[in-house]
Amino acid sequence: MPITPVSPSLPGTDTPSAPVRLGLIALATDLTLEHDLAQLLPDTTRLHVTRLAFVNPTTPENLRAMAPGIAAAADLLVPGIDLAAIGFGCTSGAVVIGDAAIDAAIALVRPGVPVCTPARAAVQGFRHLGITRIALLTPYVAQTTAPVAEYFAQAGLEVVNTHGLNMEDDRDIARLTPAALRAAARHADHPRAEALFVACTSTPVMALIPVLETALGKPVLSSNQALGWAMLAAAGIEGRGPGQLFAPFAGAA
Repeated sequence: MPITPVSPSLPGTDTPSAPVRLGLIALATDLTLEHDLAQLLPDTTRLHVTRLAFVNPTTPENLRAMAPGIAAAADLLVPGIDLAAIGFGCTSGAVVIGDAAIDAAIALVRPGVPVCTPARAAVQGFRHLGITRIALLTPYVAQTTAPVAEYFAQAGLEVVNTHGLNMEDDRDIARLTPAALRAAARHADHPRAEALFVACTSTPVMALIPVLETALGKPVLSSNQALGWAMLAAAGIEGRGPGQLFAPFAGAA
């Protein structure tokens, strides 16, 4: 029986109904980030994810070892399709590799696309809120927490207290319970801190942010919340999410 081919009519990629597409480079071992970002994105957006090889423990040496694979990972993000922004999904990795190096690696394959990293996004968030003094909570071992604290200090923020949970495996970090995170946040907070930052894209804290802000009486930013906020801003989209960072839409996610 003869078959008559029929070519369907497809809408253009620049039509008003076309979704805004965002890219994400997540670590191979991250169990948290994709779910968190999905909570922040409106129906008019699509998130496209690639994975970057990583070997635990989360030491500075292992984090730096990811650098040669960044461009290749970014190159796998829906080739030939425009992206409004790309998020690099590792807080400590971006800190030890350096924002500029990550920007340059991604620009090799995706020139002109804005790149967001979690710590840089948090700095932008604190400036947006008028915050100059922060407390820092990380799940990391001490040698990984130290450069994260230094990153914020170099960005002009006073880090008045730092608390690390001494965890080596980001798969274990993803299993932290709400009770453990609430206790850790109380321990990390400081009377002089105007806000708290909870690091690591594996930390399952984003849904707890409204509760923590009420308990501590100050803004709380997390890696995933800040990264999503910055990616949406780079794409020109008004976001809705938890916490004062997304005010006046706090708690909407």
